[in-house]
Amino acid sequence: MIVSNLAFLTSKRLYLRSLIDEDVEGEYLKWFNDEEVCHGNSHHVYPHTKSKIQEYIHHSHQTDDEFILAIVLKTNDRHIGNIALQDINRIYRSADLTIIIGDKSAWGKGYGREAAELVLHHGFNTMNLHRISCATFDTNQAMKKLALVLGMKEEGRRIEAAYKNGKYIDFVEFGILKSDYERKTR
Repeated sequence: MIVSNLAFLTSKRLYLRSLIDEDVEGEYLKWFNDEEVCHGNSHHVYPHTKSKIQEYIHHSHQTDDEFILAIVLKTNDRHIGNIALQDINRIYRSADLTIIIGDKSAWGKGYGREAAELVLHHGFNTMNLHRISCATFDTNQAMKKLALVLGMKEEGRRIEAAYKNGKYIDFVEFGILKSDYERKTR
């Protein structure tokens, strides 16, 4: 199957597409069982299995309150991560952004930013969202930096709301309004 035909959103170096069953056969499953990849999230708490990931993929196709997309390199069709808008609330016109770059060889190359810019543009301009937010562990420097680069503002902190590697850590909340996004992208 030529998966680039499934492209939903595209940029210079990436395309974003729905998750497919073939993703489970690649490196995808390993990401969620890798402590280094999951240092900034809660995925590495329980072991992930092929059947659990397949369930997750099928669920992602059936829900209306989130969409989860594979981040894929155009040059070689390599699936390097996932990005999502979750907890989409059509009444309040809001959603939460989540992202993981699971392929360690893709770290530090700006792919997360490129994918997030596509999703923010889609969220604000196609879905007509008013607000997009994200929350991350205080220890997740890459996500905090990405949120600020995207124009999000730090809106709050949930003190010791997470437990990771034997200690309690804060969740940091970020958000951006459509009007701020439009000013930033003019």
